[in-house]
Amino acid sequence: MIDISSQGELATTVLSLLFPASVLFFAYMVRGVAGFGSALIAVPLLALTLPLTIVVPLVVFLDYLGSASQGMNNRESIRWNEIWPLLPFSLIGVVVSLYIMESVKPEMLSVALGGFIILFAIYQLLPMKLCQANRIISVPSGFFGGFVGTLFGTGGPFYVIYLNLRHLDKSAFRATFAALFLIDGAMRLAGYALKGFYTLEMLSYMALAVPVAGLGLFFGGKIHSALGRDTFVRLISVLLLGSGTALLMKA
Repeated sequence: MIDISSQGELATTVLSLLFPASVLFFAYMVRGVAGFGSALIAVPLLALTLPLTIVVPLVVFLDYLGSASQGMNNRESIRWNEIWPLLPFSLIGVVVSLYIMESVKPEMLSVALGGFIILFAIYQLLPMKLCQANRIISVPSGFFGGFVGTLFGTGGPFYVIYLNLRHLDKSAFRATFAALFLIDGAMRLAGYALKGFYTLEMLSYMALAVPVAGLGLFFGGKIHSALGRDTFVRLISVLLLGSGTALLMKA
């Protein structure tokens, strides 16, 4: 005789895995197409069903693997003089956020993440022409890049704004951002490890997530989108508005 309750539990388990797997596949497919956006998509959507203390270290790990696998092209174009001023303040941001992750209620973190995602989506939808700035902006850019990146896995926008304000050309921008992300990501991963976030439960999530994210990157890299970059960014921004709003409603 068929055990109906066992079948129901199996169906529930499959459904509970299907949503995060779909989110990861889509997020890393977008990263494969556009070269950015995986954390901005994956973190708020996964946070609807999983705690941020699991979601953020997981996504940071996947992003780091993605960056390392794609490598840093045009290494000769890296502007190290734009990276070094950021790093001390990024490290301070990492340390502060690790303390907050353990001391602040998850609901408050969800509200903060939802608000940040919505503000960034609005910024993307209403782009402003950026003037050139001196390196003093490395102080807030480095701190908030490390702080928000460690807390929410989405610190990239602060580094993007900093490099845009420094008016780097396209090849220098891409190479410098890739190098900066690998250094910043290593600091965050070390912080998570020292704080004990990579438990056996986390390792099981990582083992399941790596092949899904890898497939997303692979298919994203094969896709030649017919959409222009501006249209693509607007569509992602609308998605971010929806996920940020959903997080606020949940919290």
